Amino acid sequence: MTGERVLNFDIPLFIKWAGGKTQLLRDISKYLPDDFRGYYEPFVGGGAVSFFIHQNFNPKKIVLSDINEELINTYKVIKNNVQELIRLLKIHKQNDSKEYFYKIRGLDKPVSYVKGLSDVERAARMIYLNKTCFNGLYRVNSRGLFNVPYGRYKNPGIFDENNLFKVSKLLSNVTLKTSSYDYILNEIKNCDFIYLDPPYYPLNGNSFTSYTKNDFGKKEHIRLARFCKQLNQQGVKFLLSNSHTPEVLELYSDFNINTVMARRAINCNGNDRGEIREVLITNY
Repeated sequence: MTGERVLNFDIPLFIKWAGGKTQLLRDISKYLPDDFRGYYEPFVGGGAVSFFIHQNFNPKKIVLSDINEELINTYKVIKNNVQELIRLLKIHKQNDSKEYFYKIRGLDKPVSYVKGLSDVERAARMIYLNKTCFNGLYRVNSRGLFNVPYGRYKNPGIFDENNLFKVSKLLSNVTLKTSSYDYILNEIKNCDFIYLDPPYYPLNGNSFTSYTKNDFGKKEHIRLARFCKQLNQQGVKFLLSNSHTPEVLELYSDFNINTVMARRAINCNGNDRGEIREVLITNY
């Protein structure tokens, strides 16, 4: 739906994220509206779609949000203090080892975490753990503590300095919020566009939803479907990604449902990685 627009698919990314959309950008681009003034993405994750939108559509307003506090803090630090972040990441890279990993992972115990780490230190820790942990998975337990073990990498690419500067530049005029998606109904206009990429409806017991201490389960998906219907009533265009399940097809039966094939490279169970069917749902 992007007409004759020449699209740039070279997207700067700074973090691995389960369900990341880099390899689906060409499919997603086919279903983007041709014109919109503002862009909202409330499940921003690794940011592939938001950076793609920024580079190719240059909306007047971009609002990115996520309920994951550590993730949004990292975005804010890259935006506002990228040079200090790079300095700390160099220290992590120099000291990387299994023992060092568990030392840094253990910093999120409540007392030392809240009182002892600055925003920049938290962001550097987030990126370091993400790039060196098993399968590049961000997962927390019921207490909100990161609990993924050390990965098996000979030479992990912890950061790319030039890439971080590119991301910082892209974020310079972006509004970042630690929030669920509820706030959007009060500020989004019918000339805006929203992309929703929630934790997917579970396919089985191994499906991953633990990005925060509060899992995103079936009740949350029902609530999200109601939210999309409210967007539609307000005349707002939306695009939503989700798993191809009977439940999802039923929840969004009033809208346009398109099937795409995706290859999942990150999963808590390596045997569950591979090509699967997903859906791209629009109301236009």
